[in-house]
Amino acid sequence: MANHKSAAKRARQSVRKNARNNAVIGAVRTTEKKLRAALAAGDKAGAATLLNTYMSKITKAATKGALHTKTAARKVGRLAERVQATK
Repeated sequence: MANHKSAAKRARQSVRKNARNNAVIGAVRTTEKKLRAALAAGDKAGAATLLNTYMSKITKAATKGALHTKTAARKVGRLAERVQATK
């Protein structure tokens, strides 16, 4: 428990930020799983569509600070490479 007013505020902010980040990262992971499933099934058109959605979500997560920028870039690059290989 925080002993100062400012520390209590930071604790409240931290809880809100943590909940927001978990929601954003969860959405990114769900989209990534769908994309990997489409790649495994050989669904080229579905994978291409999901890649665009995935890129949008993960870039937004990185911009908001929920994910590191270079981690997002690495993941997008690797999955884009796999999508291109299926075409």
